[in-house]
Amino acid sequence: MSKQYGFLINTALCTGCGTCQAACIAKNNLTDGRSFRRVKVYERGSWRQDRMTGAWVNDVVALGVSMSCNHCDEPSCADACPTGAQDKRFEDGLVLIDEDKCIGCGMCARACPYGALNLNPVTRKMTKCNACEDRLREGLNPDCVDACPYGALVFGEISKLRELYGKGSQPSFLPDPEMTEANLIVLLPEDARKINASR
Repeated sequence: MSKQYGFLINTALCTGCGTCQAACIAKNNLTDGRSFRRVKVYERGSWRQDRMTGAWVNDVVALGVSMSCNHCDEPSCADACPTGAQDKRFEDGLVLIDEDKCIGCGMCARACPYGALNLNPVTRKMTKCNACEDRLREGLNPDCVDACPYGALVFGEISKLRELYGKGSQPSFLPDPEMTEANLIVLLPEDARKINASR
């Protein structure tokens, strides 16, 4: 691999607004309910009663998480595809679908732990994020990244992102990235605080 692209999600900045998802839908003209990027909000923490005062206090936090294809080093979608329609491109590590080879069987979607693949109901071919490869050729970011009003979504060479931000955390609500060697960095609020403190 000459280089490997990947995404970073800073949950300390993500509000779960869905602007990145809307940009993806508009860019790819997905008028049938599909989206290659999905925003979910995960809650963690709980309420507890203070023993001294009897007051109820909480440490509840809601985390916005924007997810798409992670262009994995070991893509389970490609391993599962019976026709070889899924392929990892050498020059940038993007996992792409060859529509001429795709038979729409859905084996790739069942294999992907991130739920990144969708069936196009018209063409009966599988579809997913291609990191806006047309924009990459022009030296631009994927639309979802540029659309984020808070800078919560970053795209680039994963080795450079890891140099800047570290490996991030492994949230319990996401699949283990080692399953597919996902090219994804998830920064939880405590990660973001460490990075900001070191600058």
